[in-house]
Amino acid sequence: MRRDSKLSSILHVLLHMAHGERPFTSEELAVYLDTNPVLVRRVLAGLRERGYVGSGRGHGGGWTITCDLHKVTLHDIYEAVGAPTVFAMGHRADHPDCLVEKVVNQSLSSAFDAAEALLIEHFKDVTLADLSGRFNLQYKKHKEENYAHPASRK
Repeated sequence: MRRDSKLSSILHVLLHMAHGERPFTSEELAVYLDTNPVLVRRVLAGLRERGYVGSGRGHGGGWTITCDLHKVTLHDIYEAVGAPTVFAMGHRADHPDCLVEKVVNQSLSSAFDAAEALLIEHFKDVTLADLSGRFNLQYKKHKEENYAHPASRK
């Protein structure tokens, strides 16, 4: 089963947009994701309807963040992209005739539902500002490690 990476992808472009000093075109954002600009526009249009991003036309136009990163959570974005299925695991048969398989399905469903609920609840505690802050820390460390003056690297 193929993994649904829509949430991860949109968070990826949102962080690029949050740290960009200018609007980004759909074509530029599509390069970050190795996808088609039409798909980027389709997903961002849904975020625009919720007020998370905006777009401008013409020269100098493109997509920008319009929301307060401290107020928008992963849960907000998760819902905006259609609340994709969290787990790729599932039942061998959804409506089995075998009593053993019915018991297995019930047990797995219970565990899947509990795990999914916990994860989605956690999404409510993480803001886009939290992700941005983590990026800033890692970027600073990356710069220090990779661009330090050669004399200071011994």
